[in-house]
Amino acid sequence: MRGLALLLALALALPAAARERADRFSAMTYNIRLDLASDGDNAWPHRRGAVTALIAYHAPDLIGMQEVLLHQKQAVEADLPGYRFVGVARDDGRERGEFSPLGFRRDRFALVASGTFWLSPTPGVPSRGWDAALPRIASWARLKDKRSRLTLLAVNTHFDHVGTEARLESARQLRRWIGANRRRGETVVLMGDFNSPLESPPHKAITDPAVGPDALPDTLAISRTPHFGPLGTFTGFKIEKNDPSPIDHIFVNKGTAVLRHATLTQQTGGKLPSDHYPVLADLCVGEGC
Repeated sequence: MRGLALLLALALALPAAARERADRFSAMTYNIRLDLASDGDNAWPHRRGAVTALIAYHAPDLIGMQEVLLHQKQAVEADLPGYRFVGVARDDGRERGEFSPLGFRRDRFALVASGTFWLSPTPGVPSRGWDAALPRIASWARLKDKRSRLTLLAVNTHFDHVGTEARLESARQLRRWIGANRRRGETVVLMGDFNSPLESPPHKAITDPAVGPDALPDTLAISRTPHFGPLGTFTGFKIEKNDPSPIDHIFVNKGTAVLRHATLTQQTGGKLPSDHYPVLADLCVGEGC
């Protein structure tokens, strides 16, 4: 009987041990809309508190933001001191123009390395690529989990809103860059405003395994639980807007489990914090996922 009891105890202990080997973390992408006085009641001073309160409440381990001007970045950093943000502005590689900052929780991750490159044939210098209307960038960070052996290569970006060639070439460039820079065993998270709906050529250039190695599945497609919230992520501050497809996405490498996926539709009295909804994914790496 004691032998049977021991076997039963070991069997019951296995799931707990497996869970201990699983690393769970969350990622959010959020286009917070640049500060324009012409937005009137929707201008940044009226939205700042709602944006940062939403992030603080959901407390993602990683967050990629888009359309962030310097004073907005400084405001976000002041309101969210538990996060560290990396990345430079797209116009001069320092402070002029929009940032696509990548943030991570200070209590969860240690920064190993970070940088920014331009989505263009000359990625090392401020530049505009192909038929893009504006310079576009990707900010990245290599992170080490302070409480486990998990290492991440996280990338945040914002594709051009005009150039169809630029969006496709940017997707190809990102996939090549990640394939060349990912270290063995690293988990990859690519997020951003891609200005590209599901199954569009840029989206397929990232997700399609037929294109070559290092395909990055869309977390929406592989979530274990049904997607929560509307599919569309761009609203233009119109709460009744319901686009049939998102343009904001989170991608991960094969082998990363997606536990949940949601489009967050927080509003107050019909007023939205931004003209995009944030997207949140709960992720897991390891045997216990």
